[in-house]
Amino acid sequence: MNYPYMPKSTALWLIENTALTFEQIGEFCGLHELEIKKIADAESNKMQGLNPIIHGQVTREDIERCEADPNARLVLREEIIEAQKKQNTKGGGYTPKLHRQNRLGGILWILKNYPDLKDSKIATLMRSTKPTVSSIRNKTHKSYSMIQIQNPIVLGLVSESALLEANAKAQKSDK
Repeated sequence: MNYPYMPKSTALWLIENTALTFEQIGEFCGLHELEIKKIADAESNKMQGLNPIIHGQVTREDIERCEADPNARLVLREEIIEAQKKQNTKGGGYTPKLHRQNRLGGILWILKNYPDLKDSKIATLMRSTKPTVSSIRNKTHKSYSMIQIQNPIVLGLVSESALLEANAKAQKSDK
């Protein structure tokens, strides 16, 4: 499922400027309905709303269609979905603060499940450094005893397609 950039800011703008239900906004932004309610109930939001129409994530017509029918769902524009796919396969980009602490667990998960991948490729996929990946592989990382194995695909740190593509290339180069 693809979600808009800056989902909470987008949700705030949708709450303030549309008649969409919390459920519709939550599904579009990838947030729970209670999170949307919390954003709506906040008296002074420290964040600024992000207009998804100006940023090309959704059209005014799509919003109006969903306002008229509470069962209808907003859909992210195809151009944005394609841009997100390209961004996910590159390996570089922004990792949310919440997931940075999970990066080490994601690296360990990849090392256990895809041992053929080179450290440099794992570092690129996980937006880390080769020495960090190498120290986790050798069990010499300073935090190794505290690392919890976590699936980086589920956490959104790497796309499944990028990981499978990297693994296929690694296996192809071994032959």
